[in-house]
Amino acid sequence: MGLHVSPTPASYAPATPGRSLRRPKRPSRASSSLLSYPRLGKRLLDIAGASAALLILSPIMLLLWALARLDGGRGLFGHDRVGRDGKVFKCWKFRSMRVDANDALQKHLKGNPAAAAEWRNVRKLAYDPRITPIGRIMRKYSLDELPQFWNVLRGDMSLIGPRPVCLDELPRYGRAATLYLSVRPGLTGLWQVSGRNALSYAQRVVLDVEYCNRMDALLDLRICLATVRVVIAGHGR
Repeated sequence: MGLHVSPTPASYAPATPGRSLRRPKRPSRASSSLLSYPRLGKRLLDIAGASAALLILSPIMLLLWALARLDGGRGLFGHDRVGRDGKVFKCWKFRSMRVDANDALQKHLKGNPAAAAEWRNVRKLAYDPRITPIGRIMRKYSLDELPQFWNVLRGDMSLIGPRPVCLDELPRYGRAATLYLSVRPGLTGLWQVSGRNALSYAQRVVLDVEYCNRMDALLDLRICLATVRVVIAGHGR
């Protein structure tokens, strides 16, 4: 759909030690007008889209919450992510992992050097022992991320933007961290529709930078349409 770029690690550089990553300057494109799409139109679409999604999908979300609780754990899981201006927020998901997920991960990585290397490189695993059977289904079709419509409505996230990252991942963005912190992270984005789990972390960074530099209404529309295709195809994990 014309959304794929050819990311290369050369598009970003390591962060300078001691450099502050908070309160970056906004991209000049976004600040050119108070009525521009990045400043106003995008947020209005976020509010309208998230409100409609929460209303329409609420029965499905209630069912998924109940299924996630079948093993006695919580239905929802909130993990700290870094948003615009360095604000840390709880990014909500339906719990798709075992109650003892951290212990299971450490045990798996300790006994599997290949998996440990994979985790260091992309922060994901092709085989993840933490995920429950119902969690695998939810992740395959990205259903575990439906609660993030609430994050969008609150203003923590946008429908479309860079992937939300943890605080300890931010240094991997190097100088591009400033650009990442200038916008709201997205429920979906270029990374999700341009290869997703098949990409290295460096390639993810390049795609996030690509989106921040190209952000406009037409690109967001194309990403939305591509996301529907990717979700139906079940490329998540």
